[in-house]
Amino acid sequence: MTTDSASHHSQAQAESTFLPGPVLLLGAPGVGKGTQAQLLMATFGIPQISTGDILRENIAKGTELGKTAKGLMDKGQLVPDQIVNDMVQGRLTAADVHAGYILDGFPRTLAQATWLDAHLPIFRETPPLVAVNIRVDEAELLRRITGRRICSACRHIYNIYSHPPTKPGACDLDGSPLLHRSDDTEEAFTERMKAYESLTAPVIEHYRASNRFREVSGEPSVEEVSQTIVAALKALRESNPKS
Repeated sequence: MTTDSASHHSQAQAESTFLPGPVLLLGAPGVGKGTQAQLLMATFGIPQISTGDILRENIAKGTELGKTAKGLMDKGQLVPDQIVNDMVQGRLTAADVHAGYILDGFPRTLAQATWLDAHLPIFRETPPLVAVNIRVDEAELLRRITGRRICSACRHIYNIYSHPPTKPGACDLDGSPLLHRSDDTEEAFTERMKAYESLTAPVIEHYRASNRFREVSGEPSVEEVSQTIVAALKALRESNPKS
């Protein structure tokens, strides 16, 4: 075995023995949370737990929580924290979360974060939740959001500023027209940032005040950000090995 292959083997072995546990990725709209979550899922074989998916599943199955949530949504009302909390608690009893999971869209409010801290210990073998905040300059976020274009056929994503297609308005892969989503505008971004500042920023400060928090820059390449997040998770697990 060559030195390079031996190094790769030992690194892969180290990755396979590391269990990330419960992970919360935080950050403003456009920082790349979804992309990084997908990479963590692929690296560690852990599920992404999306409150949107859980909500749709409960509604589709006609559970009591799903019926209640659908009734409220049909009236144009928000689903209360307690219903969302109960759905998340049910999902966390599944067998696929023992090695860890990535929370997506939860906790979205300080009340949800407080509930989660109080209830996670009921899952006895689960280590404490750790949070990683991905930080990107707001001007760069605006470029990412307003410059985003999506292929109408294969859904490949471009950015007219940082990753433009070879031919403007057409996908490099299949030539299909590129779409500019209606919510990828400066006005929509401003509204999303207001919601983020009022709801999610307090969640970030909640975890920042604990020893279960790290912050990383989301401005380097996707691969570099991923490596930094994994290093942060390992450091967090060394200081928070178990509940």
